[in-house]
Amino acid sequence: MKAAVRSTYGAPDVVRIVDVERPTIKNDELLVKVHATTVNRTDCAYRSAKPFINRLFTGLFRPKWAILGTEFAGEVTTVGSAVTSFAVGDRVFGFIEQGGCHAEFVSIPESGSLALIPSGLTYDLVAPSTEGSHYALTSIKGAKVQAGQDVLVNGGTGGIGSAAVQLLKAVGANVTAVCGPGHVDLVRGLRTSRRTLRRTTSSSIRSARARSANAGGS
Repeated sequence: MKAAVRSTYGAPDVVRIVDVERPTIKNDELLVKVHATTVNRTDCAYRSAKPFINRLFTGLFRPKWAILGTEFAGEVTTVGSAVTSFAVGDRVFGFIEQGGCHAEFVSIPESGSLALIPSGLTYDLVAPSTEGSHYALTSIKGAKVQAGQDVLVNGGTGGIGSAAVQLLKAVGANVTAVCGPGHVDLVRGLRTSRRTLRRTTSSSIRSARARSANAGGS
């Protein structure tokens, strides 16, 4: 199968399209033919090893995993003998933190971050939906957010922020989202409890610095 691989860290040109062996699956795994994937911030960090601390997880001197890609959407082509929740032909999407999705086929455990694609949604539409949701949900669970609590999401229109708003609403939290003037309608569409408009500009920052300097000198 074709895959985008790299054997070292660096700029985008370290990635090459080559032929590699198709993954073999274990009894509890599925093989998925990838119809859509993404290039996201995690992929870029894994490829460049920046910040340097990433190497503690991806390999100190060279990458542990040759194939990048954390998000995918596709069709199940093979299931292991112990798999009960999915069948050949199922349309699925998911997230694999160790990568491997920039390929024609990817394997994933039945217990992994994997779900059926809802009826009416395309591969291209669902593939980009998992990375931001993964990190947002991890933060929400880590903070032990409960129904009725007030939560501020600073940057409510990014991949992680927009997912956090929706997940927090599902938990039952009262969500206030911060956004720029061009994204108010988007945040309103996410059904936040409150919206805060960020109007900070470079000129206002300079004015604030000037006021601070004048106050310090008086």
